[in-house]
Amino acid sequence: MRKDAVILFTLYTLFIISGSHVFADGFLQNSEKVLLLGGSAGWEAAEEYQGVGVYENIRPYRVVALSSSANVDDPALDLLLSFDEASPLRFQDKTGNYRLETGPSLSSAGRNLARIGNGAARFFGTQSAYGKSPLELVPASPDALLFPGQTFKDFSIGFWLYPMNAQNGEQIMSWSASRRNTEDESVLQRIQCAIVKNRLQWDFIDFFSSPDDRGRMTVSLASLNPLIPETWSHHLIRFDSDTGRMEYLVNGEIEGIVYVSSAGREGGDVYLPRSGNNGHLTLGNRYTGLLDEFRIYNIYLEHADTAKFAARGGNFRTRPLNLGGTNSRVKRIDVSGGITSSGSVSAGMTAGMTAGMTAGSAPVRNTYLGDRITQFTNHEALQFFIRAGDNPYAWDHDDSGWVSFVPGADLPDETRGKWMQLMVTMYPGSDRESSPYIDEMKISYFEDRAPPPPSMIHAAARDGAVDLSWKASSDPDLGGYLVYYGTARGEYFGENAIIGVSPIDVGNSTSIHLDGLENGTLYYFAVAAYDKAREPHIGEFSQEAAARPLRVFFPASY
Repeated sequence: MRKDAVILFTLYTLFIISGSHVFADGFLQNSEKVLLLGGSAGWEAAEEYQGVGVYENIRPYRVVALSSSANVDDPALDLLLSFDEASPLRFQDKTGNYRLETGPSLSSAGRNLARIGNGAARFFGTQSAYGKSPLELVPASPDALLFPGQTFKDFSIGFWLYPMNAQNGEQIMSWSASRRNTEDESVLQRIQCAIVKNRLQWDFIDFFSSPDDRGRMTVSLASLNPLIPETWSHHLIRFDSDTGRMEYLVNGEIEGIVYVSSAGREGGDVYLPRSGNNGHLTLGNRYTGLLDEFRIYNIYLEHADTAKFAARGGNFRTRPLNLGGTNSRVKRIDVSGGITSSGSVSAGMTAGMTAGMTAGSAPVRNTYLGDRITQFTNHEALQFFIRAGDNPYAWDHDDSGWVSFVPGADLPDETRGKWMQLMVTMYPGSDRESSPYIDEMKISYFEDRAPPPPSMIHAAARDGAVDLSWKASSDPDLGGYLVYYGTARGEYFGENAIIGVSPIDVGNSTSIHLDGLENGTLYYFAVAAYDKAREPHIGEFSQEAAARPLRVFFPASY
């Protein structure tokens, strides 16, 4: 029993001392290591996001999912309110054409309530005692379509709407200005978009005038179908100055058409829009609900893309990740995640209304799939790529070397290097309303460490030589041995041996005859093992051995 206990204690001590080594198949092996991305480790190692972002409130930790942010660089934009800022005080027109002021009956809703991007405007259906509108814009640049006195041609106005009640009289948008007619009389000019009998109705009053500015026209359009409370819908009104055709689209479908011309149809004199003086644009008077991505274009917008995510998807990649040593092998990458899509925001809205100015929150719809992320029901897709090598600096200028892999499957043995980098491409569902997301990535790899040194080093003195032998190292990745020798303890700078200066590469041999040494000189020896890496890793020295070559004198009669 005492002998067994000593053996067990010795094995345990070796296990602890070895650190990253464990016993397997009778050999001391490099152990599997794990590198985490996402989850509790966070996504700081990820970078170069294109069409994707890192989001909260989907899982306990942040996840990577497709971004629904719309294009903000469109040169046709005349006004853009994304409402992605964290506070109404920070709301701004991203084109710089309009100056914005906000009132107290407006707040900011977060990403979980927004239709597009990271936020939406949230209206509470009231005005202040001083009649201040929730949100008011004034043309501030001569480039603005609505700058005083402008005569322009094509235009489009679009936004996302989420009404809580859809009650009569709720105003979504209102433009008010004054104009002087040909008789030099002051005339009120208005554009109004309001809820009438559960439908959204547009009225353009004294906004269009004939080419000679003598005739004016009032134009009205209304949606065919009623608004559905607590449901997002996209609204777009667009005008083509070549034909005079004005169309009203709801969720990309045309629901109203009118011709702004002298004939009331295509072919007459087209009446053109003219902006008045001292105009201001207000949003959300007496309206209760959300408004997102309010845009004005200076063109007839041919295509109203109402999907949440871009068809091309998005991608991200990590920075080069250090695996500790050259020739390290990535064995497997496990990935967990799921699907996220827009859920009902009514619970969060109700909470917000109850709390006054407090912004409520409502979770997005989330289907967590764990590591079954290749089984998507609506054609969402993820593609994974890896590249590895000992020199990551070329990757800054070279986009080659990527190899696709399947999460959970063993990677090829060639996936080796001191550095590795991951890239993930994400695609939305077939309706572009759902996005795959990644919760965590677990990278399992073997750091390629040097083999342990050989044991039982024995040095036998000879005449002008030493015979050195040892017991082989137990590492299966063994590439060979280096023999070190010298004339001082721990200093192996020997040069006398005929076979070469210290150290001497003896390959896989476990013995060597060192000839050419000086008799009478005490030599010290150590052996180190190295592995099969392209640039071998050289291990620690073995225990030191010593021997003194001596000349052998034989009797003359011998």
